[in-house]
Amino acid sequence: MTGMVVCGVDEAGRGPLAGPVYAAAVILDRARRVNGLADSKVLSAERRGLLAERIKERAIAWSVASATVEEIDRLNIFHASMLAMRRAVQALSVKPEEAWIDGNACPPELGCRARAFVDGDALHKPISAASILAKTARDAEMTALHDRYPGYGFDKHKGYATAEHFESLGRLGPCEIHRRSFYAVGVFFQQDLFGQGWSAMAEPQRLRRYRKICQAIKLERSS
Repeated sequence: MTGMVVCGVDEAGRGPLAGPVYAAAVILDRARRVNGLADSKVLSAERRGLLAERIKERAIAWSVASATVEEIDRLNIFHASMLAMRRAVQALSVKPEEAWIDGNACPPELGCRARAFVDGDALHKPISAASILAKTARDAEMTALHDRYPGYGFDKHKGYATAEHFESLGRLGPCEIHRRSFYAVGVFFQQDLFGQGWSAMAEPQRLRRYRKICQAIKLERSS
């Protein structure tokens, strides 16, 4: 890493059907190394938690920010992710000279120079550190939201599009933290697809209908 003050930046939660998108920014201290930094996706939850504590203890500065479900639906997930990353950089207690962003796009109005790195979370330690903080913060939030919205399994899949999540959506319908701008959720708000009669159906019938609609939309979009 160069002698300039660099912050790594990454997000967590672009793909899920529910919950906010998180971002983190980290300025590492070269004099206080954190061993084992890597892309958060290849680390176990236990390892991520341990590294997150070490990053917070040893970094020169770090911050975590988010964009809400409402912002995701209003702006779209890409722009909401950019917003969360900008908030994280601007919240740092030390102003960076340059921000290194995971991906192929840089958020606007960071207040410093910025560079984007594809697979940056696997290549550059500051971005790896940011990916770990963003991931652990979002996972903790989704676990907390599970207590408010039981029945969906948010504590397990963290809002991602797993088979379990699709099944719970088909049985229960969406809750307040589901992203309406994502088609698997948005179909519930199209009256020509889901009328008032859906809520009166037995759960197995709801699930079958939901699966058919999602499959039809997938086929339409791929044609």
